[in-house]
Amino acid sequence: MSPSHSILANAPENASQTGAAGEHELCQHQDNPLIWPLLTLLKQSVRGWKVHHLATELQQRNLMRQLDDNPDKDLFKRNFLLMNALYQLQQLLWPQQWLQVQAMDIRLYRVPPADGQLQLQRDQALRQYYLDWQNYDTCANVVKQMLASFWQSYQAYIGVKPQGLAYRQALQAMELEPGCSASDIRRRWRKLALRWHPDRQGGDAEKFREVCEAWQILREP
Repeated sequence: MSPSHSILANAPENASQTGAAGEHELCQHQDNPLIWPLLTLLKQSVRGWKVHHLATELQQRNLMRQLDDNPDKDLFKRNFLLMNALYQLQQLLWPQQWLQVQAMDIRLYRVPPADGQLQLQRDQALRQYYLDWQNYDTCANVVKQMLASFWQSYQAYIGVKPQGLAYRQALQAMELEPGCSASDIRRRWRKLALRWHPDRQGGDAEKFREVCEAWQILREP
């Protein structure tokens, strides 16, 4: 069993085993606010991280909270939230950079490995499992409430004022036209957030905060 598989012994080997087909796609398109602080941590460190060490670091920064009264469920949900964010970040960075996602060795490589595509294929089933929010909780409202709470924590952490931009200003900040679709907004948000993240080359903390603020205004409730 590889290190990445040891995080959750009872995870299904095929993501298609869970949930109704009509909800499966919807549950894969939730933005995880832990993506951006994780990118900061990984860019600032030359060593590998263990998933529980990342959880502890985020908790110390007030970005990771208790997610369930049951200790076992709380541990599961924390692991799921982190792995979901890591796999989303892996997709965002590939193929320019390589994020190795293994529970006991998580690290960011500036140059992707020659067998990067093979590694992606090898981990496809596990990645699909963690990218499907139905595997976190079967209730979509619970997931949305949890993510909204995490977004509020992250906004406070980076100094965003959620009501600072009007709707039209938010469109301008995201370089979008009125009438754009929800998918257009989401694609542009991820592109600009990655471009302006302060821990990437050419990043800009103020522009990053502005697009985070705009995203909170424009995204679907």
